[in-house]
Amino acid sequence: MILEYIIAATVLVSLISLIGIITIPFREKTLHQVIFILVGFATGAVLGAIFFDLIPEAIADSGAATVMAATLGGLLAGFVLEKIISWHHHHVPHKNHHPEEKPLGYLNLLGDALHNFFDGVAIAASFLVSVPIGITTTTAIALHEIPHEMGNFGLFLYSGFGKKKAIAFNVVGALASVAGGVLFFYFAPAVANLKAIGLSFSAGTLLYIATTDLFPELHKETRLQHTLAQLGLIFLGIGTMYVLIQWLG
Repeated sequence: MILEYIIAATVLVSLISLIGIITIPFREKTLHQVIFILVGFATGAVLGAIFFDLIPEAIADSGAATVMAATLGGLLAGFVLEKIISWHHHHVPHKNHHPEEKPLGYLNLLGDALHNFFDGVAIAASFLVSVPIGITTTTAIALHEIPHEMGNFGLFLYSGFGKKKAIAFNVVGALASVAGGVLFFYFAPAVANLKAIGLSFSAGTLLYIATTDLFPELHKETRLQHTLAQLGLIFLGIGTMYVLIQWLG
């Protein structure tokens, strides 16, 4: 039954990749306002899931030393992955793509697939601990995936891809979360403390996303009114996750 939950949750998160279809008719100003709200709320939701759910559950299962090491590993893995993609983009020649398509689109597909693979690992690790934790983790990941997938869709369009190809690439990258979830489910029983390590590692990768992706996006707004609105949205996201965790727990 747990495997069914994992597959359903990862498929649900993968379907968010189709959000790009909804954004097509939006005017730029309207889209900016929607993303402004989503990024603020998603930042709080991700932080709430990390500090109220993933890390506490991992510590209860394995102890603080293992959890902190795995969390640090997840954070550093996010840094290394981004560095590799950045290096590949700037130093490796790309010949096998349409002359009007920028290599950035293919690099974005690779990075997105790896990112979503670890999202699937986080979802699987959470459901293996308990269904309520799986639900809260899936909710947090889904919330940060909405603005993330909007941005991905925009990057694919910027890279010269047509709308259909951009949506297709978004879906392909998103389906990696299903692979991550299923693989973790089958390997978890064979490795000691793998569930706790998976939760902690996922907390680290989500923390990297929050600090290097979401927060920098929020810093683009410098007006006092918008800053206060961002703080309100962050606390709303944190509060929502806290209430959800307590209710499901």
